[in-house]
Amino acid sequence: MRAAWMAGDFGVIAHTVENDAIAFAQRLAFPAGARVLDVATGTGNLALPIARAGAIVTGVDIAPNLLEQARQRAVSEGLTVQFDEGDAEALPYPDASFDAVVTMFGAMFAPRPERVAAELARVLRPGGTLAMANWTPGGFAGHMFAVGSRHAPPPPGPDGVPLPPPVLWGDPITVHQRLDGRFCDIRTERIGLMFDMPMSAAETVEHFRRYFGPTQAAFQRLDAARQEAFAADLIQLWSGANTAPNPEHHMLVPNEYLQVTARRSEA
Repeated sequence: MRAAWMAGDFGVIAHTVENDAIAFAQRLAFPAGARVLDVATGTGNLALPIARAGAIVTGVDIAPNLLEQARQRAVSEGLTVQFDEGDAEALPYPDASFDAVVTMFGAMFAPRPERVAAELARVLRPGGTLAMANWTPGGFAGHMFAVGSRHAPPPPGPDGVPLPPPVLWGDPITVHQRLDGRFCDIRTERIGLMFDMPMSAAETVEHFRRYFGPTQAAFQRLDAARQEAFAADLIQLWSGANTAPNPEHHMLVPNEYLQVTARRSEA
């Protein structure tokens, strides 16, 4: 998992949803001085706008190269954000350390969701806020991951059993099942966004293959013929979903994520 996210250059991909991270942070509207943890922070897309609003922000991620990009971005903006290396399944913080825990397209990819849910709850103070943004199974990102799983099924998890699809974190029923008991006031809402890429479908697939570590890792597990078939199906998916009037040079693809908010139970 660590190697997959260190591959490529996720900062290039993260840039395409940077404005959506800003909008998510604005909806959360944490007060100045709130202690906020961004789990699977990546290059700081969500941590930085929350810090701009005055919160005391810590970001944690499994990939040190992404953390270095996040630190550089914070320095360039004159922001004080602590970025630590760590695993969403074993967060390196004491119990009840934070007023809020957030994650955007991040913790959903950790292989053992039950451990993730337990850790998100553990580091939150009672009454604290959890906020997640997770790709949905029925959205475009969910379809893209499904194509990847069909051509290059992920390796088994640490305990040897198949990993649950990450996009189950974008299913409201599953979210309630995973959070119930540790959290209350669980609310979900589908939020739309657009993948806006100034390139053709084939160029977009190559872009993800080059820069998005999990896609790069999936291709590397295949021989040449299966790589070609995988790429062809991805190109077909992008082409079929594109709404741009000039598809030879522009991808404008509707997508969605599930916004999850909950409150850490007092007990």
